[in-house]
Amino acid sequence: MDVKAHKTMKGLQTQNLRDHMSEAELIFTALAELSTRQIAESMEATGMNENEDAAKTGGGIAKKARIELEGKTGKRVVSAENYLPPARKKLGK
Repeated sequence: MDVKAHKTMKGLQTQNLRDHMSEAELIFTALAELSTRQIAESMEATGMNENEDAAKTGGGIAKKARIELEGKTGKRVVSAENYLPPARKKLGK
């Protein structure tokens, strides 16, 4: 799921997506970022194409882990839950 779709799912407009992620969402995002960075460093990636390859591989590692966890627990990692305060009703005049 891309960032725009994730924000739409959570009902966010201008808010920071990370501020509204669950613990599991944050952990799998961190896994993807760490994997990507380490892969890029190990292959000494330079330029857009090499870094894009590292990003796809790093994201794939996190995706496999997420799918395995979801299969074992029966619960989805990505959710519509967020930490927005409930909407206030405007009082009429």
